[in-house]
Amino acid sequence: MKNVTIHVTDYTGIEHRLDGLEGWRAMEVIRDYGLPIKAECGGACACATCHVYVAPEWLDKLAPPNADEEMMLDDAMAVEANSRLSCQIILGPEHEGLKLTLAPNP
Repeated sequence: MKNVTIHVTDYTGIEHRLDGLEGWRAMEVIRDYGLPIKAECGGACACATCHVYVAPEWLDKLAPPNADEEMMLDDAMAVEANSRLSCQIILGPEHEGLKLTLAPNP
């Protein structure tokens, strides 16, 4: 497996450079680095506590959300056009440099 670097901006506006592995979920990388993401369902697409915003230049480079993800996002806070669940972003070499921002999550 190869490393995939993603950039995640936290709630205070600080951008973190995180190294994950191909095949990992973006949520797993964010969680394992200790950033404040709840990810309560552990990646089962059964909640919206791993909600992130995808940088506009990356939107077309990700697979579109499936029906389950869209349903979960309906229950998320502060949903925007670039909202995604980070558990549904499976990292591959095409995601090198992916930019995400943590969405509000009480």
